[in-house]
Amino acid sequence: MKVAAFLGSPRVGGNTELLLRESLRAVEEAKHQSEFFRLNDMDIRPCQNCGGCDETGVCVIEDAMEDVSRAIRGADRVILASPIFFFGLSAQAKIMIDRCQAFWCEKYLLKRAIFPGPFGRRGLLLLVGGMKKEIGIRCSETTAKAFFRTVSVPEHETLGFLGVDAKGVIREHPSALADAYRAGKALVEVS
Repeated sequence: MKVAAFLGSPRVGGNTELLLRESLRAVEEAKHQSEFFRLNDMDIRPCQNCGGCDETGVCVIEDAMEDVSRAIRGADRVILASPIFFFGLSAQAKIMIDRCQAFWCEKYLLKRAIFPGPFGRRGLLLLVGGMKKEIGIRCSETTAKAFFRTVSVPEHETLGFLGVDAKGVIREHPSALADAYRAGKALVEVS
């Protein structure tokens, strides 16, 4: 089983990355392949809404999104991890999601969804934010749900942690890292 993991946080070793690494630890302990993308370090241009993918399902921009698209296409499981900024996903996560317009065209205009493979396709959304209001999780999850469905991931679990801001403070949360590990383990279980 292949897992594509996308870190949308600009903060190296921060709360979002700690959660994602725990999920990936469970995946790797179960002897599954994972591919990790630190979106902040990648050269991904924003979607230009040019219509270049309308008839082909292939983006005309040539950049690091080609690696992301290849990983999404070949994955059985997709993990998206993002801090919550202003009630939404980070810019790093959102730029990647916006560039998935090519997948949207492929699926909805050209009627060629990604084949689910022998394990089906499932996702995991990891969110962490300093605010205490649930609306940050709800708004972020709405965007993430559109992303997951566009890349033919029909179901996903969401873990969201609020009131977590300072770097590394997620370690002090009573269950966050254990929850992320459990979610990673559950993600790769075959029912």
